Amino acid sequence: MRKKILIAPLNWGLGHATRCIPIIRALENNNFEPIIASDGVALELLKKEFPHLITIELPSYKIKYAEKGRNFKLKLFSQLPNIVRAIKIEKQITKQITKQYNISGIISDNRLGINSKNIPSIFITHQLNVLTGNTTWLTTKLHHFYIKKFQECWIPDKESSPNLSGKLGHFEDAIKTVKYIGPLSRLHKKVAQKKYELMIILSGPEPQRTLLENKLIKELEEYSQPTLFIKGIVEKKQMVSVEKMLPIIIL
Repeated sequence: MRKKILIAPLNWGLGHATRCIPIIRALENNNFEPIIASDGVALELLKKEFPHLITIELPSYKIKYAEKGRNFKLKLFSQLPNIVRAIKIEKQITKQITKQYNISGIISDNRLGINSKNIPSIFITHQLNVLTGNTTWLTTKLHHFYIKKFQECWIPDKESSPNLSGKLGHFEDAIKTVKYIGPLSRLHKKVAQKKYELMIILSGPEPQRTLLENKLIKELEEYSQPTLFIKGIVEKKQMVSVEKMLPIIIL
């Protein structure tokens, strides 16, 4: 029998889910059986990508950004009780999942409650520093408290410079279990005929994703070059539309 590995990305935009795709493929190529657990658009995306795998819906962290930057920190801190509550529920569900499916290992991408003392548990994050201005020390310390509950912490980046995450993923007094595994991407280099001068790819929590989308579309009204705009919305069926001379692909 193939060993079952639980893969659980956070539903905070699509980045956590998409960078789990090459991990899931690697597990399958090495004769493991991935079981996917998430919620919202992240779960829907992975269902589309891996329709043959078992999927489990987890409780949502219900993270939303403030519409205005000056309210960002207040909005984030006001949601902490919901996040802590979701983490506690995740722990209970993890016990049920590991027992029901005989899980041999856990890979959690930023889901703080998906771990086990009895099963090898890995935490993936690009945030060793959680930058929140003058409260960075507090949010970082809180994040490290949860990271230390995992046997290993994988950073999808290079340890040396140049790297992708900069200050976010590089911490002077790093946790001992940190390992830099290199950038993760589901994309592969392919030579193709050039069709567009500009490509825009959006993702992230609402309402900021939609606010940025609307601003960019307005700015592009004066841009005459061929543009590909990927909204980062998960729909049951991929939709393609054209707004004026701007092709927009909804994924």
